[in-house]
Amino acid sequence: MKFLTSAITILGIAATLLVSDPTIAQSSKNEEFTARGTEPFWSVTVSKRGIVYNSPGNKPQTFPYAAPLKADGRPGDLVRVYRFRGRENNILILKKVSSCGDGMSDINYPYSAILMLGNKVLEGCAEKK
Repeated sequence: MKFLTSAITILGIAATLLVSDPTIAQSSKNEEFTARGTEPFWSVTVSKRGIVYNSPGNKPQTFPYAAPLKADGRPGDLVRVYRFRGRENNILILKKVSSCGDGMSDINYPYSAILMLGNKVLEGCAEKK
């Protein structure tokens, strides 16, 4: 019985440490974004569950990410930099702009987006969910 109690206590402590890891993103609603680009077509969804990358003809890829970096001395929603955990060369940069157009529709988005996947750089627009 003592062994079982000790094992449960250790599992509880481990779970608490995993949940409270500050490098794991814990997005609130206002940190959920959808970014997309054209030529080539791609999209990224940022949510509590991770960053999901989609492109036509490919299976969606989900990546965990570290808590977003913000620009020093600037409002929190001006610039966000998302680093993909375990993939040093994968980064998503969202920057608030007066207007971002995707070139295919008349929709104007409040954020520009730069997605770096290894040596590939994709540019597009983004909005909060």
